[in-house]
Amino acid sequence: MTIELLPLEGLPEISPGDDLAALLAEAVMELGARNGDVLVVTQKVVSKAEGRLVPERDRAMWVERETARVVARREDLVIAETHHGFVCANAGVDASNVRDGFLTLLPEDPDASAERIRARLADRLGVALGVVITDTFGRPWRNGVVNVAIGCAGIPGLVDLRGTKDHFGRVLEATIVALADEVAAASGLIMGKASMVPAVLVRGLAAAEERPGSARDVVRPPSEDLFRESPLLSISARRTIRWFGAGEVSRWAIQEAVRAACSAPAPHHTRPWTFVALTSVEARRRYLSAMREAWRADLERDRAPETTIARRLQGSDAVLGDAPVLIVPLIRFVGSHPYVDAEREDAERAMFLLSGGAAIQSLLLALHAQQVASCWISSSLFCQEEAREALGVGDEWFALGTVGAGPMPNELPPPRPALELSQHLRYE
Repeated sequence: MTIELLPLEGLPEISPGDDLAALLAEAVMELGARNGDVLVVTQKVVSKAEGRLVPERDRAMWVERETARVVARREDLVIAETHHGFVCANAGVDASNVRDGFLTLLPEDPDASAERIRARLADRLGVALGVVITDTFGRPWRNGVVNVAIGCAGIPGLVDLRGTKDHFGRVLEATIVALADEVAAASGLIMGKASMVPAVLVRGLAAAEERPGSARDVVRPPSEDLFRESPLLSISARRTIRWFGAGEVSRWAIQEAVRAACSAPAPHHTRPWTFVALTSVEARRRYLSAMREAWRADLERDRAPETTIARRLQGSDAVLGDAPVLIVPLIRFVGSHPYVDAEREDAERAMFLLSGGAAIQSLLLALHAQQVASCWISSSLFCQEEAREALGVGDEWFALGTVGAGPMPNELPPPRPALELSQHLRYE
């Protein structure tokens, strides 16, 4: 198979409101368009034609508006997920190849933009073309930028080769080719930043033989994303989530979370924690029943009104009762130094309790990193005897509340309000 890359030269500078499809059709006509050709167009000319130009002085505001989620940040550099699902620098807000004082934003719907161009070209030229809209993105683990597809029409975004055989006859089990990205990257050999070539006709792909798709198909869904956040941002991005989506939590995720929890700092080179994961319905019911009876007894002893008792029990049940997994962290004080002085004895005990808190925080962060929703409820802190009996552990263990864990819900809590750092940080 031979692939040809034919530059569309001589296109004028594009301005808002220009009929980009008509200009492209004239240039393609000179090259003699054929069925199955793919026209690759840079994002810049599409954004300009669609009026996605904004003042450069408001760069920070536009980056914020175009950002759906910050993935990583280091000083002034922001890697953000856009509302389309793309992950790129500054949410795609860019000043290259734009007149002074302006920035371009990504098209609002690049796939729709590609389809409009494809349909107009088909009407004017009478041939079936594919269209790919490209932008240059950086990549994790590799230096340099490369052209990728942010919109496509008339060709597949992905080609699924699973079930076919390789050269040696082995059946492919995981190979899915990002065809639109490969086309985009090839076109980048001609469409340089200073080449004045905003479009390329790619010939020889036989793309019409494949089922058309979209560039959105190439965006990895969150559930499959192993690198969704930078380690730094994942700490502040974790939220306490008290309701859960459908499904279960894998044992692998629980095990990885406990491994992370056991990396927490602890006194005297100890690992004084253990975690009991209640995954069966019967185990959760037994534990929650024990907690409920203990809470009711405490509230009745304090002469709390029945309405208060009911409200508190219902509130706890509503959170932990819906969690597909309950993880109970426990700590023991074995290995602590004995002190005659009561103050030192209290400080020693506090060190172990602090290490338990660090372990719980690491557990919650590790669950979040695996896109498992979680919350910590104080519960068992106030009913140690009942908790130990329900969990079947010895008297040396001290329960540190309960972590409810489950799949992320469809509706996540709103972002945290901005932190007034001056109230929490002071330099001397």
